[in-house]
Amino acid sequence: MKQKLKTKSGAKKRFRFSKTGKVKFAHAFGSHKFLSKRPDTKRKYRKVKIADDTNMLEMPRLMPYGR
Repeated sequence: MKQKLKTKSGAKKRFRFSKTGKVKFAHAFGSHKFLSKRPDTKRKYRKVKIADDTNMLEMPRLMPYGR
């Protein structure tokens, strides 16, 4: 019998799939040291990012059982 593929644990912590199959993730640099950041920068970090098409090519290897 063939073995199951494993999901990369780092990817499972960082990425989520939308209902349309796109990959969502959080901005980098948005979790601490807010005193030195401008308010519009902090507002930008709150939004969710969508993975680019070039990065989507790698997703089946990182998360084989994702959508």
